Amino acid sequence: MQKKIPQRQCMGCRERKAKKELIRVVRGTDGAVSLDFGGKLNGRGAYICPDPECLKKAQKAKSLERSLEVPIPQEVYDRLAKEMEQANG
Repeated sequence: MQKKIPQRQCMGCRERKAKKELIRVVRGTDGAVSLDFGGKLNGRGAYICPDPECLKKAQKAKSLERSLEVPIPQEVYDRLAKEMEQANG
């Protein structure tokens, strides 16, 4: 029997994809928002595709903010965009 692959929904394009393909944005227990590439940090997580278009959609619709129930600082969006450029470049 095949092992089930965990699926998560991208906050930008709203598509369900394998958890390993997505970047996790986490609100820690202290309320700070950070990126979690290992997927192991404690706190509430939201996922986004490593695609700048998905990031733009999520930022415009404020879907990450709604999911994490906290305002997202611009630095987090900037860091996400930078990480995506490095991964895709």
